[in-house]
Amino acid sequence: MNYITTTQLRTKSKELLKALEAGESISLVHRSRIVGKIEPDRHQGKVLTSKDITELKKIIKEMNLPHLSYRQREKNYRDAMEKKHGKGLSRR
Repeated sequence: MNYITTTQLRTKSKELLKALEAGESISLVHRSRIVGKIEPDRHQGKVLTSKDITELKKIIKEMNLPHLSYRQREKNYRDAMEKKHGKGLSRR
């Protein structure tokens, strides 16, 4: 797949994704003119490993954060929103 039209973006999205995963660059065509280029992301994020997760859990435990109940989290959130937006917020 070397090019794709704006109409085909809706109908051929699976093929577009496969081509991007394969590392291909695709030209975007609109009204018989090439208007842009779709390229795969070269800087994809790092996937966390189990070692990274255990290190993260260790750091969180060392921070010794207090346990908050759902009610306390809701109260803290509501207080912050009222401070930011005023008292006109409705309750659910």
